Amino acid sequence: MSGTPAEQPAPVVRPEVWETYGPADLSAVPVFAGGFINFGFWQAVDLEQPLSQRDRIRSEQDLYRHVLDAVGPAGARAVEIGCGLGLGCALALEEYAPTEMTGVDIHPQQLRRAREANSHLLEARPPRLRFVLGAAEGLPLGDAEFDCLYSVEAAQHFPDLPAFAREAARVLRPGGRVAVASFFSVEGAPAPAERLAGLLDSFASGLDIARPVSRLAEALADAGFADVRTTSIGPQVWPGWDRWLARLWAPGTWPRNFLAAWEQRILDYYLVTATRRP
Repeated sequence: MSGTPAEQPAPVVRPEVWETYGPADLSAVPVFAGGFINFGFWQAVDLEQPLSQRDRIRSEQDLYRHVLDAVGPAGARAVEIGCGLGLGCALALEEYAPTEMTGVDIHPQQLRRAREANSHLLEARPPRLRFVLGAAEGLPLGDAEFDCLYSVEAAQHFPDLPAFAREAARVLRPGGRVAVASFFSVEGAPAPAERLAGLLDSFASGLDIARPVSRLAEALADAGFADVRTTSIGPQVWPGWDRWLARLWAPGTWPRNFLAAWEQRILDYYLVTATRRP
């Protein structure tokens, strides 16, 4: 693996993030079947039929595939920001064959779980996988160390999107690709933070942060990225997510309001891509 800068102090973890991904272990909640922690990309799943756990895991894997198709890690040095249990890193290694794969997460308990879940890959020789403790806004990684950088459903927690964009530009080589999948408020929606907090406990608690997707797009452009594109993938996310939630949550409970927020044009799910300028 490429060299890294001097060791940095442990990153500061916001209390909401610490509890959710540490003691509460969101990856163990039944709604996140299989240990992935994302809402899923349901395009290949028949939503007219009863959903199975296999369908759910397929949706979570397919969200990674959608992001990885956009960033193109084959034969490249790749890094995932907010890697959780590292199952996306394992999928990337198996199906996309990057030469090196680095998973970064801000939570030490998540990294411990990731190392346990992927022990066979970490023990492989020559090593192609590592996990690193770090914040999106202060990556403990070397300059121009990677060919591609991606993040799947973690950016809604990043407190400083411009700092993340600057770090992404720093650790990518010229011409390197970035892809971010996450949910953001809809451009021009009135009072999105207040409305989302009224609908969804994750926004009311501060775990998720309400910002328009343009905030990330502008940050990437300012940091030195070109060809910045934002694409809504909400139709492939929200209906399937709500169908899965319906197995576990009754109508009127707060998790079912993600679909309502989308239908009211307050919240949507986006894929954001860009290329590091030479």
